[in-house]
Amino acid sequence: MVNNETKSALKIIPLGGLHEIGKNTCVFEYEDEIVLLDAGLAFPTKGMLGVNIVLPDTTYLRENRHKIKGMIVTHGHEDHIGGIAFHLKQFDIPVIHGPRLAMAMLEGKLEEAGVRDRTELRSVKPRDVVRIGQHFFAEFIRNTHSIADSFTVALHTPLGVVIHTGDFKIDHTPVDGEHYDLQRLAEHGERGVLCLLSDSTNAEVPGFTPSERAVFPNLDREFGKATGRLFVTTFSSSVHRINMILQLAQKHNRVVSVVGRSMLNLIAHARNLGYIKCDDSIFHPLHAVRNMPDEKVLILTTGSQGETMAAMTRIANKEHSQIKIRPGDTVLFSANPIPGNTIAVVNTIDKLMIQGANVVYGKDKGIHVSGHGCQEDQKLMIALTRPKFFVPFHGEHRMLVKHSQTAQSMGIPAENMVIIENGNIVELTEESIRVAGKVASGIELVDTTSAGMVSDKVLLERQRMSEEGLVTIAAAIDWNGKLMARVETHLRGVVTSVEQSLVQKWVQQRIEEMLTVRWSEFAQIREGEKPEVDWGGLQGMLERELQRSIRRELQCQPTVTLLMQIAEEPPAKVSDGRRRRTRTTAQVAS
Repeated sequence: MVNNETKSALKIIPLGGLHEIGKNTCVFEYEDEIVLLDAGLAFPTKGMLGVNIVLPDTTYLRENRHKIKGMIVTHGHEDHIGGIAFHLKQFDIPVIHGPRLAMAMLEGKLEEAGVRDRTELRSVKPRDVVRIGQHFFAEFIRNTHSIADSFTVALHTPLGVVIHTGDFKIDHTPVDGEHYDLQRLAEHGERGVLCLLSDSTNAEVPGFTPSERAVFPNLDREFGKATGRLFVTTFSSSVHRINMILQLAQKHNRVVSVVGRSMLNLIAHARNLGYIKCDDSIFHPLHAVRNMPDEKVLILTTGSQGETMAAMTRIANKEHSQIKIRPGDTVLFSANPIPGNTIAVVNTIDKLMIQGANVVYGKDKGIHVSGHGCQEDQKLMIALTRPKFFVPFHGEHRMLVKHSQTAQSMGIPAENMVIIENGNIVELTEESIRVAGKVASGIELVDTTSAGMVSDKVLLERQRMSEEGLVTIAAAIDWNGKLMARVETHLRGVVTSVEQSLVQKWVQQRIEEMLTVRWSEFAQIREGEKPEVDWGGLQGMLERELQRSIRRELQCQPTVTLLMQIAEEPPAKVSDGRRRRTRTTAQVAS
């Protein structure tokens, strides 16, 4: 029996998901073992040019990779599993435990990324308990959310049980009949829960979140009113919503054409696992529905959040190769914009309306409900689990503050809870909770084209180019430090009253001046020998000096790029007139 006084503290370290919506990633650490819970992504904001995916900073995990014993996945939403394939390229995760649907989705992602051999995927069922390392047991408790096969996790640690709700609402009439296992939560509450980490997304909203089933009659009404082609866009991972849409398509005698890779993948996995039940005959490819009567066609698409490359956004922008909006079409937005996406969604709706579509959207239409619990759901969670300590999780700062106030109204003392941010180290003992420091936190950006990480410097350069434009300069220089041809200067996106011909003229003069004055810093010339030139150092110097000059002359700050061409062969020797006392390349570098 271990003496209580000798027990180490349990560390809880969120790397994402706090003060934000997205990239949910949490570290549980006890002594020399780490267990991860979820590893999600977020989508880029407007200023993140060319960025496809936003991930949490995983410096702490890379530095402590030897401690990682496994991962727990709560459900299959991208903001909870979307980062795993990227993380596995940087460190191994011995085993990942999670629900069947999430594991099926994750397996495809790992195969595509070429990292399937970096971990073992193990599916779990409700009330399964798995051991991870020597110190942790994870118990999976069925919950209700906007995606099928979702779990709350009771993590058994040497100090006691810590419950992480995952994303949840308390839905008493779930579409799939899988009810929240409130009995098991109550049993843990009866035995004693050391700490509750609870979803805070709707902490500002009074009441209970309506059941997912409440959407069905409202969708049925809109299906019945549509006289032409019917488009429905929703979250690609909303299995329950998609299941209802497919049932209504059959009821209203419409065939379904699915557009969007993520939607197609999700439906395939959900049908294989039995979460979506429908006849094969309902699905038709796009080319097959063109000749069908409009009133018999339903097109189910991604793009409910105005994502740039999603199908509905491309349709609205008239960029989709096979689908064009025409008068008489009805478009249902069965989703509300998540924070940060409102402008993109509104712009998409406007463009669809301009093209003649009847667009149905907004909370008043009742065709969407949240997957996250409101204040009464959160109160019930606290009442059932009766935790000693409380940490509001998953939400922006104001949501965390409101959730903590709700917890206090339920009798949890203020000193028994902490409001934290990404990177904070929460130290939990049997008698106390405190913030005991901070690890590296922030974001890592993944480039759209190369799937490589985008540094802060690269992102800053992209932002500058988009705001102030680009100046490119091409200069050919020989081994004597002379220009071999006229310098070519091109301005792109630069707003200036100076004519380009004048800019080109003084850029050439400036390069000639700098070569005359500073050539000796970069060229080592000895009598009868080939010269040695630090071309890289020379190019860097010229580019910096030109950037200063151009910004001063044009009164703006464009990005300046110098393309330098060098004569193919150096001369065998140089004349006495060109011999100078110079520093070597090594001396310049030092």
